[in-house]
Amino acid sequence: MSQLSEQQCEACSWDAPRATDSEIEQWRASIPEWQIIERDGIMQLERSFKFRNFRQALEFTNKVGEIAEEVGHHPALLTEWGKVTVTWWSHEMKGLHKNDFILAARTDEVASTDEVAK
Repeated sequence: MSQLSEQQCEACSWDAPRATDSEIEQWRASIPEWQIIERDGIMQLERSFKFRNFRQALEFTNKVGEIAEEVGHHPALLTEWGKVTVTWWSHEMKGLHKNDFILAARTDEVASTDEVAK
């Protein structure tokens, strides 16, 4: 487990402080395969995971859904044959929060236990 994934998520509202540039740089070191993208002016974390078939992709999607439900913070999940794209961002505050990085790290841990195609 990474130190980031072991941290606790905190309640996040529309006026919560967004991640600063220095925090983003620090936290990204723990999740190097995630990309920061911008959609409609909103920074988001995104990564695609490849699988051997749809069943494995769907199982992974459900596991990511379980970690999201545990903390009440939900990603966008696009499940396709052999591929799942996960996008984390804090919807209410329209940007990135530490919670997004924590959950990206937890998503990586789920992937490390699943049959992700290398």
